Amino acid sequence: MPLHRFWVRFDDLPPDVPPVLQLGCGVTAADEADCMALIRSAVFDGRKLPPIISIVCDLDVRTLDDRHVRPNMGNPAVRGIWFPLGYAL
Repeated sequence: MPLHRFWVRFDDLPPDVPPVLQLGCGVTAADEADCMALIRSAVFDGRKLPPIISIVCDLDVRTLDDRHVRPNMGNPAVRGIWFPLGYAL
């Protein structure tokens, strides 16, 4: 099954998540449902996700912020969270 790179942006983030999530969350997953499950599990400890502003599928990582995101991301070629790094699986 092919993997897809997702970039997910949230609205109204809870105070107990790092502010860097304001930039977004990078995930490589089989599909959108897999992406959301990874985020829910790794980033939000199984809690309900905050409202989603946008989801980009098959993201070209070259389009991401080259000051904050790209220098601080994991490997987007493998399944899991690759930004922010603290949640990489």
